[in-house]
Amino acid sequence: MAAPIRLTGMNSGLDTEAIITALTSNQKQKVTKIEGDQKRLTWKQDAWKKLNKKITDFYNGSLSSMRFSDAFSKKTTALSDSSVATVVTKGDAMNTTQDLKVKRLATSAYQTGGQLTTASGKAQAGTKISELTGFDAESFSGGTIEMKVGGKAVDPPISFDADDTIGSVVAKLKAAGVNASFDEGQGRLYIAGKSTGSEAGFEITGGSGLALLGLNRSYTDDVDAEGNRIAATGFRAGQDAEIELNDVTYTSKDGKFDINGLNITADKVGETTLTTKDDTSGIYDMVKQFIKGYNELINEMSKLYNADNAKSYKMLTEEEKEAMSEDEVKDWEEKIREGLLSGDSTLGDASGAMRAVMASNFEIKTADGQTLKMNLSTFGINTLSYFNAPKDERNAFHIDGDPDSDIASVKSADDKLKQWIAGDPDAVTEFFTTLSKSLYSKLTDLMKGSQYSSSYTIYEDKLMNKQYSSYTDKIADANEKLNAAEDRYYKKFSKMETAMAKLNSTQSSLGSYFGMG
Repeated sequence: MAAPIRLTGMNSGLDTEAIITALTSNQKQKVTKIEGDQKRLTWKQDAWKKLNKKITDFYNGSLSSMRFSDAFSKKTTALSDSSVATVVTKGDAMNTTQDLKVKRLATSAYQTGGQLTTASGKAQAGTKISELTGFDAESFSGGTIEMKVGGKAVDPPISFDADDTIGSVVAKLKAAGVNASFDEGQGRLYIAGKSTGSEAGFEITGGSGLALLGLNRSYTDDVDAEGNRIAATGFRAGQDAEIELNDVTYTSKDGKFDINGLNITADKVGETTLTTKDDTSGIYDMVKQFIKGYNELINEMSKLYNADNAKSYKMLTEEEKEAMSEDEVKDWEEKIREGLLSGDSTLGDASGAMRAVMASNFEIKTADGQTLKMNLSTFGINTLSYFNAPKDERNAFHIDGDPDSDIASVKSADDKLKQWIAGDPDAVTEFFTTLSKSLYSKLTDLMKGSQYSSSYTIYEDKLMNKQYSSYTDKIADANEKLNAAEDRYYKKFSKMETAMAKLNSTQSSLGSYFGMG
């Protein structure tokens, strides 16, 4: 609703607007304060949302995968000749040495047409069928190409007439489900299957006018030096890849094989030896990535908790902002934002719970049959001393001997983690799966939904939403009281103006009566 138009001070000469603003300033300040408190709450909600996302990313990412021993089953396979095949090793692959022979690669069916000419030379894509050498108008009543694609007949057959161009025939071939092109430099049609393998190719089975296009449907199963089936007529049938692994033959339409934990891709005809063993570097990298993710999260939590609470920085009013430069306003508000979670009890409790788990001891069975109490320090993973670590990084862990560390004492230390992985990978796996399960369980409890918070939320988002609504109601109530106070004062001043108008009118009449006008 538009504000009423008030004309005051016309008879008294008083600046009633300024007077009423001064009289209602306390009420106006109440509105401004509540609006500022609501905006501060919004900023706090935003800060929590950002932190909560980082927590859930860690929870659903490296922490989640570390709970399962399969994630630690890292294997690697070395090839004596890596050009023969590509091998991806899964965790269930056996540690062993195997002989691999790639006997044949997967190929797609391929047809090379004969050279097409016209009276003036090589045919072009725009050349009409009627312009090709060998075209006989009297005997030609339309051409067809009968094909099978992927073992199924193309129905109806591809048809072309005398006015079709070579380019339009190529388009019809593509529509039938094959790759086709015409090379004007060679003057030839080329046709290929869209995928490899003996069953996924194509075959020209018949048709009229094929000779005009340089296509011959007959072919033989001749074999070249590499074992590829060929034909003197320019057609090569598609074929499956064939390998021998430990003298057992396997075939594949696309050259990819999944055999006993190994994903093998045949790259070249030849022989090679596969040697599969535990990938200790993979386990190390996994632990390192987990520690890195934890450090990034706990450092962020420490930074927010330890920040200056900026109590002396109040929310700026619009008038105060107008009196400051843009940079000054930005710096002021950033200071407030940085301290929104300072000393926050929810944040402190969450951080403390995570640190307690990371400092825990777990009973682990070693390769020699002993059961030992182990913690991160057992593997050379420790925090820095209180005085050597930056304030917000005192809870971060560092791996002794980590070559990527920028801390000299850490970088030069003996790498106990690598020693443990090399000597007893099962103990390493058991410890870190146990630690991860414990930390995962703790975070699950912290993010459990309640009447004040949603599921997978570590802070009381529901309560904050209610507080925001409460502020909205308070702002509306305070504005209503402000408007009522202003109306009350305007009415009083209006009555005064009316009285003064009457007085002025009376004085004017008396002056006129006594001859004073």
